[in-house]
Amino acid sequence: MQAPTIGGVRLPRGNGEAVRLPRGASLADFAERIDVDPAQLVQVLFGLGEMVTATQSVDEDTFRLLGEELGYEIQMVSPEDEDRELLESFDIDFDAEEGDEDALAARPPVVTVMGHVDHGKTKLLDAIRKENIVESEAGGITQHIGAYQVSVEHDGEQRAITFIDTPGHEAFTAMRARGAQVTDIVILVVAADDGVMPQTIEALNHAQAAGVPIVVAVNKIDVEGANPAKIRQQLTEYNLVAEEYGGDTMFVDVAAKPGLNIDKLLEAVLLTADAALDLRANPDMPARGVAIEGHLDRGRGPVATVLVQRGTLRPGDAIVTGQSYGRVRAMLDEYGKPVEEAKPSRPVLVLGLTAVPGAGDKFLVADDDRTARQIAEKREAMERNAALAKARKRVTLESFMAESKVETLNLILKGDVSGSVEALEDALLKIDVGDEVNLNIIHRGVGAITANDVNLASIDQGIIIGFNVRPQSRTVEDLADREGVEIRYYSVIYAAIEEIEAALKGMLKPEFEEVQLGTAEIREVFRSSRIGNIAGCMVTDGIMRRNASARLVRDGVVVGEGLTIVSLRREKDDVTEVRDGFECGISLGSFNDIKVGDRIETYEMKEKPRG
Repeated sequence: MQAPTIGGVRLPRGNGEAVRLPRGASLADFAERIDVDPAQLVQVLFGLGEMVTATQSVDEDTFRLLGEELGYEIQMVSPEDEDRELLESFDIDFDAEEGDEDALAARPPVVTVMGHVDHGKTKLLDAIRKENIVESEAGGITQHIGAYQVSVEHDGEQRAITFIDTPGHEAFTAMRARGAQVTDIVILVVAADDGVMPQTIEALNHAQAAGVPIVVAVNKIDVEGANPAKIRQQLTEYNLVAEEYGGDTMFVDVAAKPGLNIDKLLEAVLLTADAALDLRANPDMPARGVAIEGHLDRGRGPVATVLVQRGTLRPGDAIVTGQSYGRVRAMLDEYGKPVEEAKPSRPVLVLGLTAVPGAGDKFLVADDDRTARQIAEKREAMERNAALAKARKRVTLESFMAESKVETLNLILKGDVSGSVEALEDALLKIDVGDEVNLNIIHRGVGAITANDVNLASIDQGIIIGFNVRPQSRTVEDLADREGVEIRYYSVIYAAIEEIEAALKGMLKPEFEEVQLGTAEIREVFRSSRIGNIAGCMVTDGIMRRNASARLVRDGVVVGEGLTIVSLRREKDDVTEVRDGFECGISLGSFNDIKVGDRIETYEMKEKPRG
């Protein structure tokens, strides 16, 4: 097949070969893989109506368009594969085998508590850890993930259980799904007086998708109207059959407030772990695991809650998690006490990182500080390139012309912890108000609102959303006032979602719909040298109104559109409207092509309320 010639340049054509490209790759990267000059690819794209430089990050759609033109199958490397290849370049295999059977030791189960909002999930966790965190939660909803370990006596020995607390509101779906990825067992909390609710099903779907065993805690059995049997019956529809009904799911009736049957619930978790899971890990290798949560502490800097999944983490280890790295300066348990070593399934608070990691970022211990820094910097570069490619819109003449009609709401998100920011971003991006309005999150971060945030919002005409955070100082507030930057504060996530959705709908151009007013049939045509032809009509339906919009219909075909009832007379009087069953005289202004038998339809345009 002949090579394509564009702008006088002849290029070799592929035969459907696959070309793997990382997210955010440039034309120069593609040119290197197919051994051509990047300038030639720039010309090819220009001929296809795309304006891209050789070093600019290119989005997937543009690469596919170029690949089709040149005869190559473009395969974009997934973020997971990209990260795996990066680690392999440092001789690190994150998913390496942990060694032979002798190297493995038993580890505690990691439990995630899920359930519908207000079904007592946080109260249940209170009862388990004998602490009260509900009062500090705005709106009664857990706003971010916490992780801690409890010790219980089982069969004469002390056993540990690690708990991860995922938030209950549906806006936090992304975090809840992430919680299910690191967990061994899910406790599904269902209120005995309320039954299975939408978020119960949502949590159940996440747990089943993760392939983890489920223990059902039927809560609030002490409340009037409680019906634990009904819960068991409802959940059979979702393939959760209680043991007493011949299934393999353990149901435990509990009452979190008085602390009833909490010990039985913990026992059920351990029995499920022993029966269904082989919970072992190698404690003698460099530590690896997941960052559960992160936040910026004013006195201690970036702080991350990490869950060790294999190996042992110790102070002094060089650690890298996501785009953050550092040396572990100190490790603290859930009570703020120092921890000398964290073995598999142990959650600890880590101090010493350069930045706040994202919830769900994998962490690993590197050989030295230099390696950790290089991995983090390369990850940051990859994410930046991917973001640039994602932000870049394909520029064609049509899209450029349409762009002026598109409104964009730019947002900067700042929150107290990375999980909340991520969940808020995920929920906001799901708001759908059609193609006329874009929502663009130009920056997100953890910690107080800074002057940099205000300057960025000022340049891009954005709004700053502060979730459980305030400006760093009075100076920042003054700067926002001077620059005309709006800062909105929220402590409950769905309040932010509702207001942003309302703002987006307010940016939409009004939509109008036609509302029929009436129809009149022309019975006679009167000629007037002064005002033109006048239609003698009988109003057959609705009303005729002076100055109303009108159209003329002849034998079912519209012959006059965009007309106006200029004059309306009833007998000899000028009137504003004539109802059906009455005769009237109608003048359509300069439009004189009217005949007996024609129909005049009047209508008005009314603004449609946005759904």
